[in-house]
Amino acid sequence: MRNLHAVKAVSAVKAVSALNAVKAVSAADTPGAVADVPLGSLLSADSPRTVRVDESHAQALAQSGQALPPLLVHRATMRIIDGTHRLRAAELRGQRTVGVRYFDGSAEDAFVLSVEANISHGLPLTHAERTAAALRILRSHPDWSDRGIARRTGLAPKTVAALRRREGPAAPVPQARVGQDGRVRPSDPARGREAAARLLAGRPTASLRQIAREAGIAPSTVRDVRRRIDEGADPVPATLRRSANTPPPAPATAPARERGQGGDRGQGQSLPTLVGSLCKDPLLRLSEAGRLLLRMLDLQVSGLRQRERLIAAVPLYRAETAAAAAAQVARDWQELSDELGRRASAETPA
Repeated sequence: MRNLHAVKAVSAVKAVSALNAVKAVSAADTPGAVADVPLGSLLSADSPRTVRVDESHAQALAQSGQALPPLLVHRATMRIIDGTHRLRAAELRGQRTVGVRYFDGSAEDAFVLSVEANISHGLPLTHAERTAAALRILRSHPDWSDRGIARRTGLAPKTVAALRRREGPAAPVPQARVGQDGRVRPSDPARGREAAARLLAGRPTASLRQIAREAGIAPSTVRDVRRRIDEGADPVPATLRRSANTPPPAPATAPARERGQGGDRGQGQSLPTLVGSLCKDPLLRLSEAGRLLLRMLDLQVSGLRQRERLIAAVPLYRAETAAAAAAQVARDWQELSDELGRRASAETPA
């Protein structure tokens, strides 16, 4: 077992050396400089690990006989970013100082570096540790894309997306996210497309790049929005609406239907007046389906009278879902209205 740990330790030392050669930040003015600091001046790592030090691994490093690569340390706090086991190995060897490279960024970025280092070499992080790290990065870097966080934590992008949804309003919702390629993309593609559709409607001669810049989307996306509008389709594909849980925009008001003399008798009257008139009709009251319709309409009347109470009763974290449900109910009622209108038009003499 000790030989196995020794082999792992040697490979870990090589991997750490390669990693630090790429990512470590200078300890002095000269890039890449290493500073010797007393062991007692260093603080424990802000690590995603639940078990801070594996003694057998540290002993294997101490007994490997090879020089230990410098530790990566956050200069502002003197906390170890990468190298907890190497620090313990130095203690076991009786060293008084250890070589370090400093990182001068924020504490949040230092934690991200620690996670990246711990999934790329040495003792692997458990799934629970990587999940906890991803949740923390979601809170500190909400503008990072799911794929970017997944790459840094060793998780699948779908897992990170599920964690982001689980966080809900606890995590700030940015207007855009930064992808792995460094490009900034809207966090809600549906809203970006809707913004482009509004801009195209108001300024049809504007260039694709100008619309794209103002809507925060790519010119190719604006081109697709324009194509869909020309074809009479929703500028937001159904798949994007489902993923964003965004109700489609309300259809434009259609011209008044040509129904003949009796087609629009109810227009201009309030909902309570219309429902009261329907409730007096015996044919509606005598059929089960008619009574159901009257109850549904009466519920609408009583509910709208308490609109403010209904809005106040919805928790903030459920407001978006309730809004989507209300929009869906509105669309269902609109379809019912359209079907009744078509029936009235068909049965009304010209």
